[in-house]
Amino acid sequence: MQHNGKSIRPFIGAKDFEISRAFYRDLGFEENLHAPDFAVFHSGSLTFYLQGHYVKDWVDNTMVFMEVDNLDQFYADLVALDLPGKYEGVRVVPIRTMDWGRECFVHDPSGILWHFGEFFN
Repeated sequence: MQHNGKSIRPFIGAKDFEISRAFYRDLGFEENLHAPDFAVFHSGSLTFYLQGHYVKDWVDNTMVFMEVDNLDQFYADLVALDLPGKYEGVRVVPIRTMDWGRECFVHDPSGILWHFGEFFN
């Protein structure tokens, strides 16, 4: 079966929609607000939906992986943002090397776990 897909846009939840919106803008995503509790965030051609809907079990089990060009630079920029100092519950985990590549982690204000990484070729 051929999909001929153009994009994948995950939906993620937010415990506090306004705090999460600010967090993702600070993280460098561009926002388009579509409704009082629904926004689209972009980074280049990558997109995800943020909704003001929170189900603890769902959010606690949500992970998103974003491949970046230069993980060392991304991590340095990430640390400089001091997101844990600005947002309660946010954690930044340093880069670690795996057998497939390298990644660092960010836990957003709601508990969504973001993996930012680069693959070995």
